[in-house]
Amino acid sequence: MFQPFRRGALVSAYRSSCYRRAFFSLPNISPNSPETQIYHERKILPYRSSDLYQIVADVESYPNFLPYCTGSRVSNRSEREDGVILMHAELTIAFLTFRESYVSSVTCKPYESVQAIASSSTLFKTLNSVWRFQPVSPNSPHPSKTPLSHTAGTSPDDGPTLVTLDIEYAFANPMHAVVSAKVFGQVSQLLVKSFEARCLAVYGPGCR
Repeated sequence: MFQPFRRGALVSAYRSSCYRRAFFSLPNISPNSPETQIYHERKILPYRSSDLYQIVADVESYPNFLPYCTGSRVSNRSEREDGVILMHAELTIAFLTFRESYVSSVTCKPYESVQAIASSSTLFKTLNSVWRFQPVSPNSPHPSKTPLSHTAGTSPDDGPTLVTLDIEYAFANPMHAVVSAKVFGQVSQLLVKSFEARCLAVYGPGCR
């Protein structure tokens, strides 16, 4: 489950008509769907919030484990007095007939969140994402309707962690939305599998 993904495997996964249940999947896009798609998911993972934050904040390593990400370059990196890290990240993605490079403004709050707001993209009109990390009790179910709040007695060095992901996106060309509707959902599945695989490779099985 946690083996690195090869491009051939990605193509086979796309062609397969039976997909495994994903950690999350983006909603399908159709000509009758709203222009902007919004997706929200949360799940408890057996790792410390500081560890998960480091995986997402390491933007330059994305081509090493994220499917369809073929390039990453970080520039204008700076740190504010409050410890928040700001950077510009140029990512190159390639899937189906699409190949696109775009720049995102990335804001990293250590151990708490990583937000990316894309700009300079001809493929996406909107592409915003926010990862949030919150230490939780190992026995906490944290249903999806429970609001995020500080958990007493925990710190960034404790585990496990409630991971929350919010994505908002809209294609600039409606035809791209129609053509990529099915494959974009599969990309989301592969992305999270790769994220979990990266955590396993770097940190081991985590805390249970």
